[in-house]
Amino acid sequence: MHNKAALSRRDLLKKGSTGLAALAIGPSLLAISQPLAARTLANIGELQGPDANGIRLPAGFFSRVIAAAGQRVRRSFWNRTHYRWHSYPDGGATFATPDGGWVYVSNSETISLLGGGAGAIRFHADGSINDAYRILGGTNINCAGGPTPWQTWLSCEEVDFGRVYECDPFGASPARVRRGLGYFKHEAAAVDPVFNMVYLTEDEGDGRFYRFIPAGHHHDGSLNLDEGILQVAAMDSQGYVEWLDLPNPTPNALQTPTREQLPQSSAFDGGEGCWYSHGFVYFTTKGDNKVWQLDTNLNRLTVVYDAATSTNPILTGVDNLTVSSGGDLLVAEDGGDMQIVVIDTDGKVAPLLQVTGQDDSEITGPAFSPDGTRLYFSSQRGSDIFGGGNGFGITYEITGPFQQFVTL
Repeated sequence: MHNKAALSRRDLLKKGSTGLAALAIGPSLLAISQPLAARTLANIGELQGPDANGIRLPAGFFSRVIAAAGQRVRRSFWNRTHYRWHSYPDGGATFATPDGGWVYVSNSETISLLGGGAGAIRFHADGSINDAYRILGGTNINCAGGPTPWQTWLSCEEVDFGRVYECDPFGASPARVRRGLGYFKHEAAAVDPVFNMVYLTEDEGDGRFYRFIPAGHHHDGSLNLDEGILQVAAMDSQGYVEWLDLPNPTPNALQTPTREQLPQSSAFDGGEGCWYSHGFVYFTTKGDNKVWQLDTNLNRLTVVYDAATSTNPILTGVDNLTVSSGGDLLVAEDGGDMQIVVIDTDGKVAPLLQVTGQDDSEITGPAFSPDGTRLYFSSQRGSDIFGGGNGFGITYEITGPFQQFVTL
């Protein structure tokens, strides 16, 4: 097993996707069920000069502001929703609606006294804004998270002994804390719908990479995220992972933190974004500017990008990420050059967009619409008033000929 010849990520993705059952899932997990394509966003072309919003995009692509922190989200200039967009927007994802539209959810990386939690924008099928509303409140420093195949959003608290909250993107049901996913400085979560597990990153310099095995399913098909086994990764010299059961997944402030309970487990330098696609889980570590890939069949970790050794190290400050329907990784920068950078299945690295004039900010929450024709993201501290990244956040939409580079 350890002597198998190495394959390119494209070969591994093709092999890993063979035989996977088709899943009726939410669009945030679009990459799970869509066919892989030879076309790649890495070939999208050079970035043009900044547009009216200060964003550099490839030719034929356009940006619009859909929300700004502290301002009521607008349906049109004169028609505003009741929801004031939250401060410091962070991780995000999209979810389909029965009328052909979709919802974009976004975390708020601030304390509950200043808002916190998460909000959502609902779109009509034509892309116009329908409504906006809060889906989570009373929580602190909600950084990233992850969508589930049963159409909910896992919102992660990036605080000591933080929790994960399961939220309804459509605003019909109250959010619930999910104890089974542990108490630690959470960053992001990714659901594996094949093996029915949840993978979690931890934003600490000596953070761990976790896996949750639920006790079973609920009657609606969702996983039981309250009961199960939380495990931590122990990686050997060849990247193969042994999963170790944590003695105490929900410690209090007087007990040993999860990352220190099993010294033989592996430390990762600042776990950030996490996403599942085609039998692989991808995550980033900001301390060493690496992008990791876990083969869920082999339980083996490999590094698909390392800024220290890359021949084209244009990506730094790795943070949130998502995966296109064609298997391209889209990695957002926290600082760096304020870019979203593509890493394709052959390892080619290229910028997809760049936000200018906001160097003190970070890019967060990249997510495609259900049909793959629109890309959403935020500049977490962007402001059209203060400039330079000294504001409270702007959320954008990108449109253009994505279909020329990705099979939708």
